[in-house]
Amino acid sequence: MGHVSGVRNLTVSTDQVLEEQPARVSPPVKRQERVRMSAWKPARIIVTIPTYNEVENIALLVEQVLLADARIEIVVADDSSPDGTASLVGELARKDRRVHLLHRTREFGRGHAGRDAFAWALAHDADIVIEMDADFSHHPRHIPTLIKALEDADVVMGSRQVRGGKDLGRPAWRVMLTRVSNVYVRWVLGVHIRDCNSGFRAFRRSALEAIDAGHATSPGPAIVHELLYKSKVRNLRLAEIPIEFKERERGTSSLSFAKLLRSYVTILKLKSRGVTGRLFPK
Repeated sequence: MGHVSGVRNLTVSTDQVLEEQPARVSPPVKRQERVRMSAWKPARIIVTIPTYNEVENIALLVEQVLLADARIEIVVADDSSPDGTASLVGELARKDRRVHLLHRTREFGRGHAGRDAFAWALAHDADIVIEMDADFSHHPRHIPTLIKALEDADVVMGSRQVRGGKDLGRPAWRVMLTRVSNVYVRWVLGVHIRDCNSGFRAFRRSALEAIDAGHATSPGPAIVHELLYKSKVRNLRLAEIPIEFKERERGTSSLSFAKLLRSYVTILKLKSRGVTGRLFPK
């Protein structure tokens, strides 16, 4: 398990980004509220993992995620992977009551899988929900830091772009594309999070309910931006903690340039819905 240093390196965002300062929010939290938050003891933590063809990674990932915290349960939302991912997760679930399989047979896509996993977690009384990828680009050793950071935030993102964060194993053009896309998202949506593309995120239950995550509309990777934007609109406390993002070593990514392009178009649509008051269903 990696060293947990979530307080010193925590970056909290409401209307500005603060770095290398003690975790706090703006406006300052009153003394009695600080006492309540420090005493907050979430009883049930559910980690959601959307999958498609991750049979080479999922068993080891599940093992390491469960070791991160004794309160953790896992739900794998699998899009009927032809490589047998769902069958393997089903075997793991039969051996361990903390592992659950959500076998999806329609409305395939990263966004829909994430939406259904959030809905499942809320229906099963999660106090904290953590979403992560299945390919070890999001390492389980960061989970305790994400949980700790929720003491002073509603939504916490694992970030490559804050001090201490790293982007490992990817070619320079991919790293540059990530940085440019972050500038684009910050500009269009008006958010001040450094790593807007991060899919490694922790939510308080109240945050997921406030943004109605179980009814997210983005079918693809843009669900990351949809929930980030909705969190900003709802004035939730957003934070980032540094992580090491590492390119996958096993399996093949289903993310394509076409999917990325559709995501950036979706960001414009999200902004339009926000400006016209159509971001949340009536």
